[in-house]
Amino acid sequence: MTRWRSARAPLIWIALALAIGVPVALAAASEQLAWRDPVYIIAGFAGIIALGLVLVQPLLIGGYLPGLSAYRGRRAHHWIGGALVLAILIHVAGLWITSPPDMVDALTFSSPTPFSPFGVTAMWAIFIVALLALLRRRLGLRPRSWRIIHIPLAIVIVAGSVVHCLLIEGTMETISKAALSALVLAATVKVMIDLQVWRKRRTPRGESAAQQ
Repeated sequence: MTRWRSARAPLIWIALALAIGVPVALAAASEQLAWRDPVYIIAGFAGIIALGLVLVQPLLIGGYLPGLSAYRGRRAHHWIGGALVLAILIHVAGLWITSPPDMVDALTFSSPTPFSPFGVTAMWAIFIVALLALLRRRLGLRPRSWRIIHIPLAIVIVAGSVVHCLLIEGTMETISKAALSALVLAATVKVMIDLQVWRKRRTPRGESAAQQ
């Protein structure tokens, strides 16, 4: 039992690294890259990394990653959120440079491709969450109000990102793409269930005040 506990932490981190790294590595080995220009390739991999970051976010906020205190987990959640915004900006900018008309169609929800609306919807949800996070103190959003806003937007982000990814037939390998998408969904569902339990659990008044 002691050996398992000591090995559990590195195994979790290794599993997370593999969950994100394997799809990236298999995409890097795709034959389709031979016909893509560098800007398009960078944009595509920014999208893959963004999906990996979407997986990390619920793991951080749920406290599932060992070695991180609740405070450090929240701080990392904020920084990963910023990295996610950056990855999305690179993804969109690269696709815009490659094909502006296609991006105009996507951003205006008039693209004939079935995956575009899901990606654009998730993108705007990410931007809204990031903006509200920056203005949270100025807007005076309490933890409960923040959850009411953040959780529905998080659902939109996860659902839109996963559907967007699964519908694209590109450089990502099919099985690893499906596995990463399933992990994103599973992590999100688990943290939402656990947070519901946490909200119903009574906490001492002093602890509750400290959380505020």
